[in-house]
Amino acid sequence: MTLRFPKGFLFGAATSAYQIEGAWNEDGKGESIWDRFAHTPGTIEDGTTGDVACDHVHRWSEDIDWMARLGLDAYRFSISWPRLLPAGSGQTNPAGIAFYDRLVDTLLEKGILPFATLYHWDLPQALEDRGGWTERSTAEAFCEYARVVARELGDRVKHWMTLNEPFVSAFLGYGDGRHAPGRRSEREALAAAHHHLLAHGRSVPILREHVHDGHVGIALNLCPVHAASPSDRDQRAASRLDGVLNRTFLDPLADRGYPSDVPYDRSVLDSLVREGDLREIAAPLDFIGVNYYTRRVVRDETVPERENAPRTVRLRREKTQMQWEVYPEGLYELLDRLRREYDFPSYYVTENGAAYPDQIGPDGRVRDPKRISYLRRHLEQSLRALEAGVPLRGYFVWSLLDNFEWSHGLGRRFGLIYVDFPTAKRIPKASFDWYGATIAQHAIPQEPA
Repeated sequence: MTLRFPKGFLFGAATSAYQIEGAWNEDGKGESIWDRFAHTPGTIEDGTTGDVACDHVHRWSEDIDWMARLGLDAYRFSISWPRLLPAGSGQTNPAGIAFYDRLVDTLLEKGILPFATLYHWDLPQALEDRGGWTERSTAEAFCEYARVVARELGDRVKHWMTLNEPFVSAFLGYGDGRHAPGRRSEREALAAAHHHLLAHGRSVPILREHVHDGHVGIALNLCPVHAASPSDRDQRAASRLDGVLNRTFLDPLADRGYPSDVPYDRSVLDSLVREGDLREIAAPLDFIGVNYYTRRVVRDETVPERENAPRTVRLRREKTQMQWEVYPEGLYELLDRLRREYDFPSYYVTENGAAYPDQIGPDGRVRDPKRISYLRRHLEQSLRALEAGVPLRGYFVWSLLDNFEWSHGLGRRFGLIYVDFPTAKRIPKASFDWYGATIAQHAIPQEPA
């Protein structure tokens, strides 16, 4: 049986600026928090940086040729805020604007729809030096940035995401220090989360003002949270984690405010929220982008195992190199939940993919059957969601290219295209061919490439 997608469904691939662009201090670009963080000893697992990464700034034309060969309908990329506004606000950088002009024009010439993300974690360091996302002023600077980008590219780019994964940016960057800027404070994490959402809400009308017939959304990393047993303790623990990971962002966007059952320091959160903030955050959206990789299984760790009910839910053995459980059903679960519990007009799977330790074989090819299996099963769940009535408009593989994988450095390969980092040579993997066949057939191939 052929599993076929409806007409108009978009197949894409995704990247982000810091992870692929390189040219970290060229042509007038300012320093970002990831430049500073990666240059700090001990922050990156393998000691590498994104200084060069995939060298996309110099090889963008070749990369678009690969996209065209793959047959992409759409390409999701992010714009480097410090490449356009080196100090975060004020003077723009003409060379940075020219780079994205060329990129967008060439994508359109090749028949590839550009999906632009304004912020994928590379805050200008100049703003971080003034408090970063812990300050409301950063949300104001973001609006200035959004206006610059929309004026420059909004005549051609019609699909926009304000932020990528504000949970990660706020809680891993300001809460536990695993990501840039490396701060460790619950109060600062809550402030960063609120100011991310405020920046999002305030920038939506700016994008609508400058982009005729635009489609505006946000990309969230969403995760099904399952209790490890039917016990009340585990059920409550799962609900609390669901609140932190998912509802902290979904509920304000849906005009429900912050969830009341999440164990934040409420006095901190209440001190951050000013009159009118929640109304601005709930600016109407055209879509939610869903970044999905795995689920969470939660046990109440505050009591010994013997005082809790026996476990009935355990993680499966199959894991990616990131040690994330492979759980394709979670994608359907998320999309169906969004359909049932929220009223957003449409959805895209804006990231989905897997890291494996890929190697070039003796014949010069990169065979990655585990990635093909992963993608096939998640596309099947996407189709299942469509058949259940979820208004799902497209699917973006993470990622087009092997890239700099944040605090893991260059040692985690998610790409459809293998990148030999010393030479920047691109080598399409078997998954590249498989995904190309999926796009060409508008259906899931039943045999591996």
